[in-house]
Amino acid sequence: MLDLRPVGYVIGLLVAILGGTMVFPLLLDLYDGKGEWPVFLESALFCLLVGGILALTCANGVGRGLSIRQTFLLTTSVWVVLPLFGALPLMLGATELSFTDAFFEAMSGLTTTGSTVISGLDDLPRGLLLWRGILQWLGGIGIIVVAMVFLPELRVGGMQIFKSEAFDTMGKILPRAQEIAKQISVIYLVLTMVCALVYTVLGMGPFDALVHAMTTMSTGGFSNYDASFGTFSGPAEYAASLFMIASALPYVRYVQLVNGQMTPLLHDSQIRAFLWTIFVLVGVTAGVLITVFPHHPEQAVREALFNIVSIMSGTGFASVDYMGWGPFLIMIFFFVGLIGGCAGSTACSVKIFRYQLLFASIRVQVQRIRSPNGVFVPRYQGRPVTPDVLSSVISFFMFFVITLGIVAWALALTGLDFITAISGAATAVANIGPGLGDIIGPAGNFAPLNDTAKWILAIAMLIGRLELMAVYAILTVRFWRS
Repeated sequence: MLDLRPVGYVIGLLVAILGGTMVFPLLLDLYDGKGEWPVFLESALFCLLVGGILALTCANGVGRGLSIRQTFLLTTSVWVVLPLFGALPLMLGATELSFTDAFFEAMSGLTTTGSTVISGLDDLPRGLLLWRGILQWLGGIGIIVVAMVFLPELRVGGMQIFKSEAFDTMGKILPRAQEIAKQISVIYLVLTMVCALVYTVLGMGPFDALVHAMTTMSTGGFSNYDASFGTFSGPAEYAASLFMIASALPYVRYVQLVNGQMTPLLHDSQIRAFLWTIFVLVGVTAGVLITVFPHHPEQAVREALFNIVSIMSGTGFASVDYMGWGPFLIMIFFFVGLIGGCAGSTACSVKIFRYQLLFASIRVQVQRIRSPNGVFVPRYQGRPVTPDVLSSVISFFMFFVITLGIVAWALALTGLDFITAISGAATAVANIGPGLGDIIGPAGNFAPLNDTAKWILAIAMLIGRLELMAVYAILTVRFWRS
């Protein structure tokens, strides 16, 4: 019999913590006098009450730690339950969203996807804008902990290759998660404060700087304006690009750096691959903008850098409507979103290290064909890669493509055109933010979609954020029987 008490205990604590964070938009709204503070008060009390009762009820089952099955269930359940409670202020507040829209927005926030159904952001009360930023900021911390503690333990998509390098958690997942979360939270908070300070120096107002710093460091992409980051075109784009790159790097390297170990950061092969990929893509994009479109070289480099980094890291900010850049660059943006950042970061999508492992495996297969009697072993950062890691990575790629196809097909059945369906599926499964086309492209949002399509996309965001296998595992009959 699966003991659900440890799972319920953690979920209860997280719901209560989520309720506690509602005090910040509450106080801001009291200061602004917009009349939204009762919404946050009611939502906070409800979260604290439900979360507290659940945690207290399940507290007697915590001492034994988490089994693998409990870890799978917890990892998925958290990202289902928290959006339900995070949606409360969006339903009750000035946005007055329907349950479907509010859940979509909260799921998009906590998974740091960045897709939105809200129009007229410029005129919303600051309390609600802050709440959207807080959702993404908390989601950013959460996914780092999941990527560093849970996914390596669960052997999801080849993440076990980082298990010995990050932290050994077998048999002590909860205590280790708390320890790692403390270190990450401090680093994450400091980087967010530095980002907000830089934004302020570059001309943003203090509130805009704070919210955009939270959504930058979480690689979430929620903005306070319908024009997204286009409102702040100029030097702020360079700063945002730098911080998006910083948050797409492995946070374990920052932990090691703080503890006096700089070598791992400098010698990490996925960091080098990530930065080189950005360099090449920005060069190609800027070159096309200069030669095909009437762009000044500095403007071309700035817009190419910002938007390539934004999509590749999964942040989803947009400084321009790149749908007008022609089919060649539009296709680049589509495939860039399927690359992703580094493992153990807030970035999303497939991740650089999986492509490295896939190419290493292909290279070995080619070598074996050329030299049948030779002994060739795929390597990652100089270490041999075991067959179970390669099998996990190949399975991930296969499930990613299958999931992408099923989601796109399901969206097409709701009446969406091909471009909207395929790009919507990609942006949800890869947690990118904007899609392509006139409806969900960088100049649009997801409000025009029907409720069925929004639920499909919300589920796809969850599956993609938890790297597919963590969700699929609990949907099998064997999971519940074993």
